[in-house]
Amino acid sequence: MRTILLWMARNAWLKERVPRLRFVRRAVRSFMPGEDLVSAIAAAKTTRAGGVTAAFTRLGENVTDPSEADAVAAHYLTVLDQIEANKLDAEVSIKLTQLGYDLDVEAAFRHFAAIAQRAAEIGTFAWIDMEGSDYVEGTIAFYERVRAGHENVGLCLQAYLHRTPADVQRLLPIRPAIRLVKGAYAEPTAIAYHAKREVDAAFLGIATTFIQAVRDGGARFQAGTHDVDLVEQIARSGGAIGLEPGQIEVEMLYGIRVDQQRKLAARGFKVRCLIAYGEHWYPWYMRRLAERPANVLFALRQILPW
Repeated sequence: MRTILLWMARNAWLKERVPRLRFVRRAVRSFMPGEDLVSAIAAAKTTRAGGVTAAFTRLGENVTDPSEADAVAAHYLTVLDQIEANKLDAEVSIKLTQLGYDLDVEAAFRHFAAIAQRAAEIGTFAWIDMEGSDYVEGTIAFYERVRAGHENVGLCLQAYLHRTPADVQRLLPIRPAIRLVKGAYAEPTAIAYHAKREVDAAFLGIATTFIQAVRDGGARFQAGTHDVDLVEQIARSGGAIGLEPGQIEVEMLYGIRVDQQRKLAARGFKVRCLIAYGEHWYPWYMRRLAERPANVLFALRQILPW
């Protein structure tokens, strides 16, 4: 099922046609509040009532025209203005290919640096989302460069890639902010784990390294997972070295395991909800379904009358 869903995410014919289907659009609303920023801001206010903070990401990737990248950068500056105006505890998370990384790395850097500067002005963070394996090395180098001038920037790493533990050791000297996810792109077994037990073990090992750095003041760490068992294991490891739940950050997607988000927040964890929105949701949505079979069942329940 995972292989099929990831193939569907990459298929151009399906990408053009599937989003037109009404029942698919209905199912997507389970994972995102709407396609515009107004809907995303309203959702953040709702999650705030449950003790859960927010992160905003406008869906889209691999822009093909510099004017598109300019528009995306301008949009994220508007998002930060709205975070300030609405007094939200919220951050932004951006794919570099949205900012024209494929077209002009220097222009993408200028765009992201401007976003990071505005985020610093209002006391929040700007995150770089990780994309497929072809982008990993360039994205890490980009982060190292931007981190040299901005403390309020973070990077997403993917636990299923074999290279990630080495990347962690590379980044620790610059006191990084890291969001660790399992990984949702179709990657060959030569470079990525596929079995759940292997991915979980890799995730836990990397998380353990980071929570030790958090204790020592050398990193900020977010566990980007809906796997509550993993969160509990990380919390136990943190407790064993003197970390309180409030020093452990968890990030989950809007609409997924909402009950667990609120329960973790009530126990003192810092829980952040990633609120995705925008018109270009199809590839992202298919990758979300591919992450866990439970996501497929969850989506089907929104469509079928049971």
